[in-house]
This record gives sequence, C-alpha cells and structure tokens, in this order.
Amino acid sequence: MKYLIVGLGNIGAEYTSTRHNIGFTILDALAGASGIVFKPGRYGDTVEFRHKSQILVLLKPSTYVNLSGNAVRYWLKKTEVPDENLLVIVDDLALPFGKLRIRKQGSDGGHNGLKHITQVLGHEDYARMRFGIGAEEKRFNQVDYVLGEFTPEEKELLPERIKIATEAILSFPLIGIGRTMTLYNKK
Repeated sequence: MKYLIVGLGNIGAEYTSTRHNIGFTILDALAGASGIVFKPGRYGDTVEFRHKSQILVLLKPSTYVNLSGNAVRYWLKKTEVPDENLLVIVDDLALPFGKLRIRKQGSDGGHNGLKHITQVLGHEDYARMRFGIGAEEKRFNQVDYVLGEFTPEEKELLPERIKIATEAILSFPLIGIGRTMTLYNKK
C-alpha cells in the first residue's frame, strides 16, 4: 500500500522556523531520522521510502499553505494514492503547544490550508494531524503569532513533541487511523 503524507508550510527562508511551518518541520525530522532527502518537483519537495511493508510519499508543497490543495490533488493522482491513505499535518492555534489531535476526517477548523484541500478534493474525508501551537495568552495578532518563531521554552520541548508526531505518522499506515488516534491523541 502507498500513503501520501503532506506537511503544510510556506516556502522561503523567512518562514523556516515559524509556527505555521510545523508540517514541514515534522516531515524534515522524519526524513532526517530515516536517512532520506527531499527532492524538488512539481508543486513541492517529495521523497518516497518504504516503512516495513508500506510505501510512504512525503510531500512539502511549494504552493504556500493557503493553496495546498493544488499540490495534494496533483500528488494523489501522480502517486495513485487513494484519498483514505492521505494524512495532512498542520499547525493548530486552538490546541496547546505540542498537543496532537489526529482525526479521520472533519472540518477545516479555520485552517486555510485544510480549507483549500477540502475545496479542491471536494470532500473532508481525509486524515489530518493537528499540532498545537496555541499560546496561553490569546490577545495577540494571530498572523504575527502564527508566522512567528517558537519561544525559547517551546524550542526546548519541540524535539520531543516532533518525535511523537513522527511516530504517529509511521503508525498510521501500519495500524490505521483509528488505532493511531487512540494511541497518540492522549500523548
């Protein structure tokens, strides 16, 4: 079986360490731990590798977050991955820092990347992993916050939280979305 794992983020050096690029960051960590390297291609950087008996295609779209649906549609068709084998990783302002929320399907929750993917695919029936970037203090400019860097305290905790996220990604093709949700939504 083949799976498409999409980490959302914005291209460009100015976005590399921002909260909004956590999808890219998680996929970079997974690729690094697996000893594989992304290659540039149409609509984004990709790498394909085998994990146990499953083939995973990792995608970092080059379309910017708000137009991610174009890259997802293209790579689903190119790799012949069915929609039920799609997992999209995004930042989530409503979740506390580092909290994972994995779902089999659902609304975009106000995330423009998910909104565009849903619009382009024509349905919400695809798995998503939300990574919490929320702040304790909710009175701030959301755009500046999301496009800002993690605090020093968050940066210290980030490697552990990213490791758990990569474990959840590798779990998805092996034990399914339901069991992955049960295991990792509590961590």
